[in-house]
Amino acid sequence: MAFDLAFIWAGIIAFSVLTYVILDGFDLGVGILFPFARGPMDRDIMMNSVAPVWDGNETWLVLGGGGLFAVFPLAYAVVMPALYMPLVLMLLALVFRGVAFEYRWRTKRWQRVWDLAFFGGSATAALCQGIALGALVQGIKVADRAYAGGWWDWLSPFSLISGIAVLAGYALLGATWLVLKTSGPLQAQMRMYAWMLGIFTLFFMALVSLLTPFQNPVYFSRWFNLPGSLFSLLVPGLVLLAAWQLLLGLRRGDDLRPFLSALSLFIVSFIGIGISFYPNIVPPSLSIWEAAAPEASLEFALVGTLVLIPIILIYTAYAYWVFRGKVDPTEGYH
Repeated sequence: MAFDLAFIWAGIIAFSVLTYVILDGFDLGVGILFPFARGPMDRDIMMNSVAPVWDGNETWLVLGGGGLFAVFPLAYAVVMPALYMPLVLMLLALVFRGVAFEYRWRTKRWQRVWDLAFFGGSATAALCQGIALGALVQGIKVADRAYAGGWWDWLSPFSLISGIAVLAGYALLGATWLVLKTSGPLQAQMRMYAWMLGIFTLFFMALVSLLTPFQNPVYFSRWFNLPGSLFSLLVPGLVLLAAWQLLLGLRRGDDLRPFLSALSLFIVSFIGIGISFYPNIVPPSLSIWEAAAPEASLEFALVGTLVLIPIILIYTAYAYWVFRGKVDPTEGYH
């Protein structure tokens, strides 16, 4: 039986990117909410809630980016010059954020500076990821198997709206994560923020969803002609279900349900993007198969990846299991 290795690898890359978004999204969200903490103790608790897992979460970003370079080199060669500015800003922001994790605990005089770096790095990374996504959705000009657009093509009203949507969505993930991991006044504050951020996120999700079909005639045709029109009903229906569960969980005082519902919003949105893109890896014209490396390279890389991914998943699950429970400012995890 012959396997479509390019299709399998597209699935692996998509899985890596989605896993990064839902895992690193909430700890970026914690950083976005950092300035709104009511005092140093709350900021310490917020950072402690993600300290054991944040660097492991970014493993998936490395896997997704490295996998794209290894198995879809043409896509990598087109996307990088097209999105050079937001991607470089994102990486620099992640560097500042990572350094802030270590340095803010080792100084009192400069702690506020590193708090600002933690917030700024988190917010900038989230915004740049959303802008890059919006620029990818609106399409990248390709000619003779190379990027044919301009330096500022990534910057548009649509990409900025996408950036704000991701920023709000990550903040929502962060708020619901803190509802899950904290208690007392900080939890009550984050529950209130989750209400506002949930409404804000849903508004921008709806706005991006309405604008997406008009970015490319292929998107419009795919969503509003059979069988794509079935997804036009299914995907919004799933979004409404996740939104209802989010608001219901917040109203009832649940700890876990709001977080899982916020994650579901991202998963359903990611599925919607996949429906718009397929079979292209770089819309509107570069398909999965055109961008793929030779079969021998795909086979070689797949062997190592099929060993590596289960190990990463086991390690990630174990880390979350060890540090399960709520953060106690005096006792740690319990």
